[in-house]
Amino acid sequence: MRTLLVANRGEIARRIFRSAKDLGLRTIAVHSEADSTSAHVSDADEAVLIGPAPARDSYLNAARILEAATATGADAVHPGYGFLSENAEFAEAVEAAGLTWIGPDAATLRAMGDKQRARELAEGAGVPVVPGSRRFANGDTAGLSEEARRVGFPLLVKASAGGGGIGMRRVDSMETLDQTVAATQSMAAKAFGDGTVFLERFVPRARHIEIQVFGFGDGTTVHLFERDCSLQRRFQKVIEESPAPGLPDEVRSAMAQAALSLCRETRYRGAGTIEFIVDTDSFEFFFLEMNTRIQVEHPVTEMVVDRDLIAMQIDLARGELTGLDQAEVRSDGHAIECRLYAENPAKMFMPSPGILEAFDLPAATPELRIETGYRAGDTVTPYYDPMLAKIITHGQDRESARATMIDALEGTRIEGIRTNRDFLIACLESENFRRGDVYTGFIDENLKALTAERVTMAD
Repeated sequence: MRTLLVANRGEIARRIFRSAKDLGLRTIAVHSEADSTSAHVSDADEAVLIGPAPARDSYLNAARILEAATATGADAVHPGYGFLSENAEFAEAVEAAGLTWIGPDAATLRAMGDKQRARELAEGAGVPVVPGSRRFANGDTAGLSEEARRVGFPLLVKASAGGGGIGMRRVDSMETLDQTVAATQSMAAKAFGDGTVFLERFVPRARHIEIQVFGFGDGTTVHLFERDCSLQRRFQKVIEESPAPGLPDEVRSAMAQAALSLCRETRYRGAGTIEFIVDTDSFEFFFLEMNTRIQVEHPVTEMVVDRDLIAMQIDLARGELTGLDQAEVRSDGHAIECRLYAENPAKMFMPSPGILEAFDLPAATPELRIETGYRAGDTVTPYYDPMLAKIITHGQDRESARATMIDALEGTRIEGIRTNRDFLIACLESENFRRGDVYTGFIDENLKALTAERVTMAD
C-alpha cells in the first residue's frame, strides 16, 4: 500500500491523512464544489473534485470516488465515518476495483448495518438486547398495536437501516403510534432507501455506553475500554468521556466481555464500536447496535490508551498488524471530548451556517487535542453536518480533564455564526456532570437552564 484515498471530508479526512503520512503513505482527497478550498484539500498530496455540493452528488457518489481513486493511482480507500463508511456495496465496489478497503468486510457491514439482523446476531452471541418487535416494511402496520403492547411504552420507532440518531422517534402512548410509525417509515425510505422500521423499548433514564473494539478477522478481538456518551441532544452525542464515571467495575467488565463475544462470533475485522444502554438504577445493560467504522469520538479512547486507531486500521489492512494481546491494552487517566457545533442551542440546536469571521482555537498540548476541518474565513455551508471541531482533553483524573476542557472552551473565540460553545461549558459546569450523574435525557430535561446563562453568539 502506497497511496491512500480518503472518501470523506473535514476533520476526519484531516485526521486520517495525519496518520497516513506518519506511515509514509501518499494521500488523496476528494471534495465537492463547496469544499474546494477546505483544509482537508490542502492537507492531501493530491485532490480531486467529485461533484456539486449536495452529498448525494459528491461524497455519496461511489462511482465518482472510484474514478478518482483510479485516476490518482490510489491503491487503498479509507471511508472515515458517515457517508459511505458502512455501505456494503461501496466496500464491494472498492475491492472489485482491485483496491484495499480499510474496514470490515462487506458481509459484516451488511449484517451489522441492518439493526434487526444485528440484534439477532447479538442474541446468538449471548449478548442481552433491548426488547423489540418484528420488522415493519414501509406501509406495513399489521399487528403493530399488539407488538407495541408486548414491547411496552415508552418505546422507540427505529429505522432498520438508520444510524447516528437518524430515523429514531419516541412514542409514549398508543394514541400517537400509527402516525409516528408512518412518519418514520417515510423518512427512512427517503434517507436510506429502506423504509423498514421496528419497535424497541425505551429506557427513560439510561446511560449510553459503548465499547471500543478491534478485531483481526480470525475470531480474535481486543477491547480498548469504554466511552460514556450519555450527554446527547436529538439522540446525537455532544460530550463523551472515558472511563465512564460511576460505572461498577463488574458491569464495566461484563459489557466488555459481551462486546468481545459478539466480535468473536462475527469474526470482526478492524475498528468498531458496540453500543449499549445501561439502566441508571439497576445497571442492567442492553445491546443497541454496532458501528462498523471509526467513531467521531475515537480520540477519547486514543487519549487514554495511547494508541493510534487509524494507524492500526491501516496497518491491519496492509498486513502489518496481525494481533494484539488484551493485557497490552492499558487505560491511563481520564479523557473528555466536546463537539463544537455551528448551531443555536436556544432554538432547538438549529444549524447556523455562515462565514467564520474569526475562528481561534487554543493551541494543542499533550493534555489538549483539537480536531477541525475549518479555518478562519471558511464558510460553514448547510450541506453537511455542522460540527466545527472536536476538543479533547486528558488528565490524570476526571476533574482535571474537566477543568482543562472548560479552559479550552473559554479560550475559543468564534465570530460570524452562532455556536454551542457556551452550552458545552454550561453542561460541564452543571452539578450533575460534576457528580458523573448524566443520562441520555439530561439535556432535554434541563435545556432552559443550560441555555439561560450564556449568549450563544460571539460578541
